[in-house]
Amino acid sequence: MAATVESLVSYGTDSDSDNETKSNASPEKVDPDALAHLQPLTSGQTMSLALLNSAPEVAVKEAVETGVHLDPSLKEVTYNPTYETMFAPEFGPVNPYRSQQMAAPRNMLSGYAEPAHVNDFMFEQQRRTFSTFGYALDPSVDTTSQNSSNSYIGAVDEAEKKKGLTVFEVGPKKHDKRKKVQGGESDDIDNYLGPWAKYVDEKDGAKPSEEEQKELDEITAKRQKKGRNEEEAPAEEKTILHVKDAYDYQGRSYLHVPQDVGINLRTADIPDKCYLPKKQIHVWTGHTKGVSAIRLFPVSGHLLLSCSMDCKIKVRNCFSLVSLPLGHSKAVRDICFNNTGTQYMSAAYDRYLKLWDTETGQCISRFTNRKVPYCVKFNPDEDKQNLFVAGMSDKKIVQLHCVTFNVSNVRALMLVVNTDASSVMADLRTILDRTLTPSMHSMPAVTLSPNGKWLACQSMDNQILIFGAQNRFRLNKKKIFKGHMVAGYACQVDFSPDMSYVVSGDADGKLNIWDWKTTKLYHRIKAHDKVCISALWHPHETSKVITCGWDGLIKLWD
Repeated sequence: MAATVESLVSYGTDSDSDNETKSNASPEKVDPDALAHLQPLTSGQTMSLALLNSAPEVAVKEAVETGVHLDPSLKEVTYNPTYETMFAPEFGPVNPYRSQQMAAPRNMLSGYAEPAHVNDFMFEQQRRTFSTFGYALDPSVDTTSQNSSNSYIGAVDEAEKKKGLTVFEVGPKKHDKRKKVQGGESDDIDNYLGPWAKYVDEKDGAKPSEEEQKELDEITAKRQKKGRNEEEAPAEEKTILHVKDAYDYQGRSYLHVPQDVGINLRTADIPDKCYLPKKQIHVWTGHTKGVSAIRLFPVSGHLLLSCSMDCKIKVRNCFSLVSLPLGHSKAVRDICFNNTGTQYMSAAYDRYLKLWDTETGQCISRFTNRKVPYCVKFNPDEDKQNLFVAGMSDKKIVQLHCVTFNVSNVRALMLVVNTDASSVMADLRTILDRTLTPSMHSMPAVTLSPNGKWLACQSMDNQILIFGAQNRFRLNKKKIFKGHMVAGYACQVDFSPDMSYVVSGDADGKLNIWDWKTTKLYHRIKAHDKVCISALWHPHETSKVITCGWDGLIKLWD
């Protein structure tokens, strides 16, 4: 047994040397009580279990506090406390540094506010009364039982003077409605007055005094002067020729159709096939403002006539300026050649229509009716070249903005661009009644096709509509060209000579080309920086298109 104890004591030493040292040393004495738990149990002995209470004794809360106390900061109690509980003093020491103001009961930083309900109308009534008159009812005083000076705050004297009336009670009284003289029954036509009856207290007015009459005369004179258009004197006409010799060695002027350009410009035959233009080959400059319209010389197309907002008209040949007619004091709106090209008309905002000689540049005659001419066209008959039609701004006469004639001259087809026109020519009344509908938009630009069968109209809903121009003036619903933006601009439309394409400018300065058969938008070219107002396909060139825009440029595309 002793050997066993020694082995247990030696167990766990740091090194073998220690074990050797201890084994050589004399054995130490061991306390028997320390090894009592290692001794085997003796038979015959019994052990008794003892109870051990490990929890300390703690005083119960009810034994310490004799009553139930409420937290003063509570705003809601979930049970019904007794009176003693509700008014029991607070536990704990009192803050000796707490002032009387801080010790007073309060529910906000500035003090204690009692909840109260005030009707919104009553509050607004007293607020407006105080803002207007300076007094209002005192909300802390019961005004139902007494009405004295103590019931008001603010301007008490004013309240007593007006007897405490509010702004809603002292408003102006409504006057009684004036009565009219009874005019009998509506069945009696002769004696029935209806709404035109006089008032009972109405008196017939006397003649105006001298001062009133003088004032009325001045007003009438101003109105008449304002409505009268001042007649302006026509500008002096002159033409500047930009060619060295007006005639060549054979005595021919620049109106003579050239024959050495590689193409027959005198023939009336149309090209067999036209092609799409792809690039710009020339630019005509000279106009300082936007170009309004361009026209090619009839049949040959070897001269180009243009008018602009800079009040100038220019005649050009292929690549140079020929003549510069001057005679309008305001912007020129439209130009037009006669059938032979020897004369042309110009319409300007100075209210004048002027007839010019193309060869000499001389102004032959001038016309005006004190209204602005918007467009002008010659009569297509060869024996009536002294007649022309102009669309004027005078609504009392005619409300036409674009005029054109068909080739067969069976009748003049004039398209009213404003669908609300109230007066039209008698021979067009039947056509217009059958064609115009409330859903139609304004169509300020109209072009006749080369074969004379179709009329292309530029509509303000960004579409080009095609109308039949022969037997029946009817809309061709299968020929509607879309894809461009022209709302607000009178962009001129044109056809290719072989009727394969339709060309038009738009508000973005682009040249748009559609296929006539499929109405598909084939090609789009950025032609001008501003609005491209007109596009013309040369009558003999298969792929040459001329455009003009509000940037003052005229361009040739091929």
